Amino acid sequence: MFAFIAFLPILVTIVLMVGFNWSAKKALPLAWLLASIIALTVWKMNFHHVLSYSVYGALKAIDVLVIIFGAILILNTLKQSGAMTTINNGFSGITQDRRIQAIIIGWMFGAFVEGAAGFGTPAALAGPLLVGLGFPPLAVAMVALIYDSTPVAFGAVGTPIFGTMSTIAGNLQATGANAEAFKLSLTTWTAVTHGIAGVFVPLLGICMMTKFFGKERSIKPGLKVAPFAIFAGLAFVVPYVLIATIFGPELPSLVGAFIGLAIVIFAAKKGFLMPKENWDFPNKSEWESDWKSSVNLGNIGEAKMSLVKAWTPYILIAATLVLTRIPSLGLKGLLSSQAIEVANVMGIENLNYSFKWAYLPGTIPFILVALITHFMHKMDKEQVKEAWTNTFKQISGAAIALFAGVAMVQLMLNSGINSAGLDSMLTEMAKSAASISGGAFPFLSPFIGILGAFMSGSNTVSNILFSSLQFETASILQMPVVLVVALQVIGGSIGNMICVNNVVAACATVGAIGVEGKLIRRNFIPTVIYTAIAAGFIALLIYSGFNPFPLN
Repeated sequence: MFAFIAFLPILVTIVLMVGFNWSAKKALPLAWLLASIIALTVWKMNFHHVLSYSVYGALKAIDVLVIIFGAILILNTLKQSGAMTTINNGFSGITQDRRIQAIIIGWMFGAFVEGAAGFGTPAALAGPLLVGLGFPPLAVAMVALIYDSTPVAFGAVGTPIFGTMSTIAGNLQATGANAEAFKLSLTTWTAVTHGIAGVFVPLLGICMMTKFFGKERSIKPGLKVAPFAIFAGLAFVVPYVLIATIFGPELPSLVGAFIGLAIVIFAAKKGFLMPKENWDFPNKSEWESDWKSSVNLGNIGEAKMSLVKAWTPYILIAATLVLTRIPSLGLKGLLSSQAIEVANVMGIENLNYSFKWAYLPGTIPFILVALITHFMHKMDKEQVKEAWTNTFKQISGAAIALFAGVAMVQLMLNSGINSAGLDSMLTEMAKSAASISGGAFPFLSPFIGILGAFMSGSNTVSNILFSSLQFETASILQMPVVLVVALQVIGGSIGNMICVNNVVAACATVGAIGVEGKLIRRNFIPTVIYTAIAAGFIALLIYSGFNPFPLN
């Protein structure tokens, strides 16, 4: 009974966002308000505690917002300077085979953009480029969403992981665990699991494309490109896993894709593992009506600078992140020591917030590199103004959603301090989930992450909403916590394939309006396949007794 009452704010969020098509910035503040009412009336918390933990949550949301702001700013800066047009033009002429084009642009370039900016930007950048090359817009939306899965866990230089860590900090503190060590272990096992499934994602996307958009309506043309597709999968996931294990969550998608992109383009130009015959879509006159764009997307524009100059900001970002994440160089300690401290938030003892502004990727390198790019690309005042103005506009909705979402989670997490004698709302839900699922929880866990992404449109928000629930459920079931939390992160990544916000955004970007339902139904196929591989692997580890990060 109490578990269901605790779940009501989340249920209301799902109903409003999925059933009534509300945005996260509208639904989550209402959900926080409902959680506050439940905390005051059912859990009998005092008003001061409700307010304090909500304010603490809002403060913790600032960390994530700074990263998002910096990621979007660098993207808008490159759009305004013309660098993104140059990068896009650089992909033209590599091959005429639509399957290979989809892998290079949708999978490899999309992964790079996800690692750099996240938050739905791969479809916005890769989508129009593929349409410009002659792809049906509906096919582009489908493939772009399928491919924007494996890189998402470390999108926007690791924002989903930072979201998770900000949420479970209290859980880790209660066990006496080292948060940095847990973060590295979580990053490693998220990457390894994603990597196992990710090897096959390029092939899965191509098979879906040839099945639904080929003349043959068969996966056979997709299977013919299997050697190159699996090679492209490995070209990304091998550096991705290695970088995650060595450096942590900021660089796996960004640098892994940068390395993989160079390898795959070189291989394609040399004809390595390429299919003998080119494959193309049917003639445009044979396209079904819903394949086509309902708007004129224009062309991708004219390149106005060299490829090296266009890519330099991203190279600077990657280099800066590497140099500032290696402890022996001294920069990591210097930057992380620059912090604004708020002790005893709202007078609550030991409720402390630390804003490590210099160590957040949003400031160094993103905002720093954006400022350098203004001069390096000789941007005029109007272009600079447009880049910053657009960034503030784009961040406003995310800010409201994150402030309310993190405030709600921190309130639910700390609601154990009450006069009703109840465990916290999240613990009550965790106990219920544990009793219902039992030993089968590893197969339920990623679907919780998928649900969070489906209703919020963000792996980060999904992790903020549900990581503590996953943590506590794993603790109750005495399962390896780090592996279960990894399933949450992975589920939130997979959920990008079908989440309402991303589907609507992807369709709008390429002009495929009114086919969102069809896209969700089709992408549910790769969603289930991916989830089965990930859950099966983690379940095998759990059932074998493996625990990479035991807690006290």
